[in-house]
Amino acid sequence: MDIRSIMIVDDSEPDQFLAESVIQKFDPSVKILQAYDGQEALEKLDAMEIQPSLILLDINMPRMNGFEFLEEYNKREGRAVVIAMLTSSDQNQDKLKAANFGCVQEYFIKPLQVKYLEDISKI
Repeated sequence: MDIRSIMIVDDSEPDQFLAESVIQKFDPSVKILQAYDGQEALEKLDAMEIQPSLILLDINMPRMNGFEFLEEYNKREGRAVVIAMLTSSDQNQDKLKAANFGCVQEYFIKPLQVKYLEDISKI
């Protein structure tokens, strides 16, 4: 998978900053997009002509959490974006719930690591 752009969906500014730093270390040419909850992410995705290559999605966020985002995202047609959960939740129930969404390819525990991006780029 050629990662040209990544949308980070996370309500935590420090986690956004950390993820951005790791992405830049992985590949400085990757375009980074940010959203602070699922609703903002959907609005930005709907307005984009070219979708990001990858979405890094947190679970616990205000307004619209990660699972609510996935439910709404699945209702939209023509989406071919790879989604990786990037969350602090290591609970099996969250991992299983995420796996039920076909667009979710990976489940990573925060903080983001270069290895995670290397792994997902092999998909």
